[in-house]
Amino acid sequence: MAFEIPRVKYTGRIREVVIGSGPGAVKVGGADCYPFYRFEGEMPNPPRVAFEVWDSEPQEWQEWAIEPFRDVIGDPVMWAKKCIETYRAELIVLQLKSADPNGDNRPVEEVAEVVKKVSDAIQVPLLVWGTGSDDKDADLLRRIAELSEGKNIAVGPVSDKNYKQIGAMAIGYNQVVMASSPIDVNLAKQLNILLTNLGVNEDKILIDPTTGGLGYGLEYTYSVMERDRMAALTQEDAKLQFPIICNSAPEVWKTREARLTKDDDPRLGDEKKRSVLMEAVTAMTLLVAGADIVVMRHPDSVSLIKDMIGELCA
Repeated sequence: MAFEIPRVKYTGRIREVVIGSGPGAVKVGGADCYPFYRFEGEMPNPPRVAFEVWDSEPQEWQEWAIEPFRDVIGDPVMWAKKCIETYRAELIVLQLKSADPNGDNRPVEEVAEVVKKVSDAIQVPLLVWGTGSDDKDADLLRRIAELSEGKNIAVGPVSDKNYKQIGAMAIGYNQVVMASSPIDVNLAKQLNILLTNLGVNEDKILIDPTTGGLGYGLEYTYSVMERDRMAALTQEDAKLQFPIICNSAPEVWKTREARLTKDDDPRLGDEKKRSVLMEAVTAMTLLVAGADIVVMRHPDSVSLIKDMIGELCA
């Protein structure tokens, strides 16, 4: 008697969300099975990797993280173009670090103009990641949504403190929102309810569950994402059936293990190889947990993850 692999029939499906416009637009989501369980269902849109670009030159990056972008790291437009032309980036996440009220606190208009320049210069979808300050992002992301009319960009993080301001502008200018909650399934669901009640189209929402790096809360993030997917696919929870984005790069590269050199601790080995592997392991773990987009920094890490996605989706 031939062996047959047991198969589970899932009753739910993740919504599809399109980011960007024109031939470079990217569609994510759409799965009706657990991540990479293609023997049980469909994953019509493979997970995507987004390169991060900062709106100002990083001052505390490791030398081995700066190396691939040394010639463009002071110019976000050229940086984004290099990610696309040299490293074949499919998505760009512009991190608005210079707008942070606890940092340079650059004015809204000044930062918004930088975003517009990047958006106008690239043909792949743009995702704009704010400061994490509810008040500053309410003004900043609203203005960016306005200036990016017709581009179908994604803006976030959107929280329960500023969802009305940002959500209303996203509705008016037809942008995607990244709904961010602090590693909690119920809070994620509640924010999605608030956004849809406000009038945000359900095809315009990405979930940001908040991400921990390897050794720094990744297991908790994994557990929450896993429960999110279980509720969406097996319990037909419509308010959790949205694609997930994980802004993992900043979390990985700020860790102690990604910063120490081999001279600091010879037991840890080569610092570049170690950091690249830490980023790749974090990203792959998040993909297995259900991420549809992972944000990454180093081209070598991205190459590893794209190879893995290719093998799993072949």
